[in-house]
Amino acid sequence: MDAEDNITEEPTLGLVPRKIQNVSDKQIAEDIENGQGYKFKRYTRLYGKRHTIRNVSFEHSTFESCYFNNCVFDSCNFTGCKFIGCNFHQTTFTGCSFKYAIFERCHIDDDILEREAPREENLRLKFARSLRVNFQQIGDAKAVNKAISLELEATATYLKKSWLSNESYYQKKFPGWRRIFQFFKWLEFALLDVIWGNGESSPKLLRTIVFIHFLITIGDTLAFKNPWNLHDYLDSLLRASGIFFGIISPKEYSIGVLSLIAAIRLICFAFLTAILVKRFGRR
Repeated sequence: MDAEDNITEEPTLGLVPRKIQNVSDKQIAEDIENGQGYKFKRYTRLYGKRHTIRNVSFEHSTFESCYFNNCVFDSCNFTGCKFIGCNFHQTTFTGCSFKYAIFERCHIDDDILEREAPREENLRLKFARSLRVNFQQIGDAKAVNKAISLELEATATYLKKSWLSNESYYQKKFPGWRRIFQFFKWLEFALLDVIWGNGESSPKLLRTIVFIHFLITIGDTLAFKNPWNLHDYLDSLLRASGIFFGIISPKEYSIGVLSLIAAIRLICFAFLTAILVKRFGRR
């Protein structure tokens, strides 16, 4: 085969070159309002201090190594923008659009998660995920936890709508049988959220362990004692901890039941270890 056979012709129909203009080492000299011609740019080392940028579209632009100090971005459009190594010291955003925006190694206040997250669940999820990775890169553990909370919240809503909502977006993306698979994905997510907050909630895991104690108490009383005697329930509750943690192994319990309790105990310990590792690993 000749080398020329591997050369494919560049498609031309319907495609035109996009002109990306480089804007380097510039300083914002005055407030900008309703400015035109700011999108499809590559801004490098752009500097601004105590200026307001209002109603400006920066769509599909890249900001790299830029520094904004005490600036205000009001009603600006950052759709499809990429922020790399930027510092937004004391800079605020109000009513801006960050659909499909990506952040890498940027210093930015975590209140952007509450105020500027996109309304659509799928975009909200990606927005929170991008910022979570960004905050991990700069070692901001508190902001990471905040981003994870938003990401989990958006994921739960997205999965629920994926099988239940009649909105056109979900109907087109998950037609017919695909909704059944999405139902089981949502069910798994919801169940793990109840058990241990999808790896983020030690109080929920503690609640699960307490619930297991009550199950052991009820099962122990119904199987081996008088279910109409409240004193027997109290007695079973007192030894439930010993059974769960493997300190005692009642002879009346079958090997299968004790093995099941041991397996649940190990899973709970594994969940607790995972939560602690994730929490301390962010610091």
